[in-house]
Amino acid sequence: MKPYELSLAEASAALADGSLSPVELTDSVLDRIDAVDARVNAYVTVAADAARAQAAQAERDIAAGRRRGPLHGVPMALKDLIDTAGVKTTSSSAVRAARVPGEDSIVAARLKAAGAVLLGKVHTHEFAYGLTTPQTRNPWNLDHVPGGSSGGSAAAVAAGMATFSVGTDTGGSIRVPSALSGVVGLKPTYGLVPRHGVASLSWSLDHIGPLTRTVHDARLVLDALVGHHPGDPAGLDLPYEARLSRPGPGLEGVRVGVPVNHYFDRVDPQVEAVVRKAIDDMAALGARLVDVEIPMAEYVQAVQWGLMVPEATAYHEQHLHTTADLYGPDVRVLLEAGALVPATDYLRAQRARTLMRDEWSRLLRDVDVIAAPAVPATAARSDQEAFHWPDGATESVPDAYVRLAAPANITGLPALSVPAGVDARGLPIGLQLIGRPLGEAAVLHVAEAYEQLRGPAPMTEQQVA
Repeated sequence: MKPYELSLAEASAALADGSLSPVELTDSVLDRIDAVDARVNAYVTVAADAARAQAAQAERDIAAGRRRGPLHGVPMALKDLIDTAGVKTTSSSAVRAARVPGEDSIVAARLKAAGAVLLGKVHTHEFAYGLTTPQTRNPWNLDHVPGGSSGGSAAAVAAGMATFSVGTDTGGSIRVPSALSGVVGLKPTYGLVPRHGVASLSWSLDHIGPLTRTVHDARLVLDALVGHHPGDPAGLDLPYEARLSRPGPGLEGVRVGVPVNHYFDRVDPQVEAVVRKAIDDMAALGARLVDVEIPMAEYVQAVQWGLMVPEATAYHEQHLHTTADLYGPDVRVLLEAGALVPATDYLRAQRARTLMRDEWSRLLRDVDVIAAPAVPATAARSDQEAFHWPDGATESVPDAYVRLAAPANITGLPALSVPAGVDARGLPIGLQLIGRPLGEAAVLHVAEAYEQLRGPAPMTEQQVA
């Protein structure tokens, strides 16, 4: 196995015992970027010289007994919304094409303090306002989208061009690309990871979280990211670390909710079959399956768009007045539409969100996690505009991808996508697990038990052949 193929945990163990050096690992990943990114286009900026210097410093520190933890010397990528001092942060937009932040975001600073090596910045759908990341290709099939908006993050990890990455999730933007690109993606509880220094799409829906090869890797990255910071007014000031302890194997006593509505409506039959098989596997591990009805399901998309669209427009108001022509057409249309949303509609969406949170809270009293598809279909072709369902309905690609992801954003609940299989074309399928507020431990436990049974998703040379 080549160094770039290692999971975070595997790489970390090799760095700790001296069988691999940070310089060797970083060089391997940079060589991988050189070999395949011309086809995948995951990266906006590759900071190769700075990465090698960081790796060399990590090597000296570890050799001197100053190892900082499991991320020390591990190469990673950050979504291009996340500010990095001295490294361009463009939001994959001409609006910010020359922007170089003067200081790190809280997330970047925490990863730097943990000793992670920054390889560079990876593409987002412009300003995170989309679910396909059209400039990036899916490593599993270059004719298909990687998902979005954290498409560069998912593609980089899937193709071995980063040991892990960090993205953002407003309407599924971590889980959708993770599901479509065959990696693990975790959206933590709202406010758990500070957002200061990260460009916003919708401040009341935005979350930050890891994209990794394995569930255990996601746990390791989350450990480095969590914790209150006064710079984030929406942050949770809670002693969280103890909640991330690893429980024992098996799922005895765990109650897994299986939706009887919404999550299996208008879902590709292959996706449904793979996800239901995964749920049966959890039962075989000792979990008790409980049928659950998703509350207010008919209002999910109206509430999601009713919150997101006006908040996004408010964030971009100044640029819309001065540099509107620099936005891509799809994003500009949405931003201009947001100016037409009445305040009364925005307030109705806020009230509906409060009701939805209350209903989900009641639902989660009876189960520990909910298991469902992460997305209703696998990766769309790059030129595909819609899905055509067996009942005759036509649904746009963005609407389809947001439909099963949005409830966890509206409610702020932790949610994770873990690879569960592939369809007949070899495209990945993701299993989504949703937990209670601050229920990351339960979500990670169930996902890790399932992953250990199934085995981690492969990462092979053929993906980008």
